[in-house]
Amino acid sequence: MAQNEISIATIQRLPIYLDYLKSMTGDSEYISATSLASALGFGEVQVRKDLASVCSSGKPKIGYHVEELKSEIEEYLGYHKANRAIVVGAGRLGCALLGYEGFSRYGLNILAAFDIDVSKVGKTENGKPIHSMEELGEFCRREEVQIGIITVPASHAKQACEALLSAGILAIWNFAPIHLDVPDSVIIKDENMACSLAVLSTKLAQKLGEEERDI
Repeated sequence: MAQNEISIATIQRLPIYLDYLKSMTGDSEYISATSLASALGFGEVQVRKDLASVCSSGKPKIGYHVEELKSEIEEYLGYHKANRAIVVGAGRLGCALLGYEGFSRYGLNILAAFDIDVSKVGKTENGKPIHSMEELGEFCRREEVQIGIITVPASHAKQACEALLSAGILAIWNFAPIHLDVPDSVIIKDENMACSLAVLSTKLAQKLGEEERDI
């Protein structure tokens, strides 16, 4: 199946499967879709469809070879590549992302941060340099940066986005709570914490309501 034919929902579940496979201990060489579905709370049919989208190693009545399955998921997700990225906004969130070492496991290499605050420029955070916004374009072209991560307030997000587009960035990971318009040639993923919290709060309210009815 071509990569663009796989649904976003499936792509979002693949890292969950991968993390579980990596957490497995013992001598289990194979794992079945049934076992994987049970462990993660997913439907068995859904798991089979998801894995069939990216994996060809499944065997009837045996399951999937764990190491081969991990490798195929990692290859599909591009974890074997090192995507070069920068952070725009060296505030608390931006600095936290600079210091997160786990990104390397997912094929992401954050090279530096950029900020308009002159008091931050020239310093380092978790070993990563902080540059002025004026240096962003030249840095991105020289270092062949592919991903721009926006962690500035909403009031500055459009300006940050425009700077990234001018620098030739191919993909944007947007943490600012605002919609950003980009050309069709640029990939953008909004990380809206308000939406995530809304889902969590709604599910919690439903759960509490069910428990009250059971009393």
